[in-house]
Amino acid sequence: MPKEEKSHSNLKKYYLFISLFLLVGFFVFTLIVRSDTLRGFDFDTTVRVQSKIPVKFDTFFSILSVVGRFEFTAFILLIFILFKRKLTGFVPIIIFSAAHVLEYIGKTILEQPGPPRMFLRAQFSEFPGLHVFTESSYPSGHSMRIVFLGVLFSIILYNSKFSKSIKLFIHTMILTLVISMIVSRVSLGEHWTTDVVGGALLGAGSALFSLLLL
Repeated sequence: MPKEEKSHSNLKKYYLFISLFLLVGFFVFTLIVRSDTLRGFDFDTTVRVQSKIPVKFDTFFSILSVVGRFEFTAFILLIFILFKRKLTGFVPIIIFSAAHVLEYIGKTILEQPGPPRMFLRAQFSEFPGLHVFTESSYPSGHSMRIVFLGVLFSIILYNSKFSKSIKLFIHTMILTLVISMIVSRVSLGEHWTTDVVGGALLGAGSALFSLLLL
């Protein structure tokens, strides 16, 4: 086997191992959340985050919430498919859709109520869009979607031929967007911290799994 093909094969094995580790971690963490042992942690974390982040950031975070919805993130993946110009380009959006099925199942079987309205600071919570309509908030769909895109595009960018300075700049932008979205879920009072962690595990694991087939 040529050296380049061997290296590519080892990389695929690495993606498989990490993706399975994260996805198993998601299911294990789901069982921990279901046991209701982290309720106090969730409440205390929400109080601390909202006390540290000024209300003046609520508008920005609320706009970010709209951008992080399914229709917008799916559109970004569709653009990726057009640039890929190969049938394998459809793999990420198929896995992306499968992750949403797991999100729905998680919200159906877990039944973890979201933060009470006294924590809600979102300004566009009634903005029309596509949602998973359940009473449960676990896992966070926004966190899952933004981490999925962040991991997918970061690794594709890392393997690209762009210069190191361009890669560093774009990676920094992606990381800033991912962190901002994740923090906004708790800061706006739309999700508990455990919702965000679960969504991030599902998103990262799904993204790495999709890279196996690209």
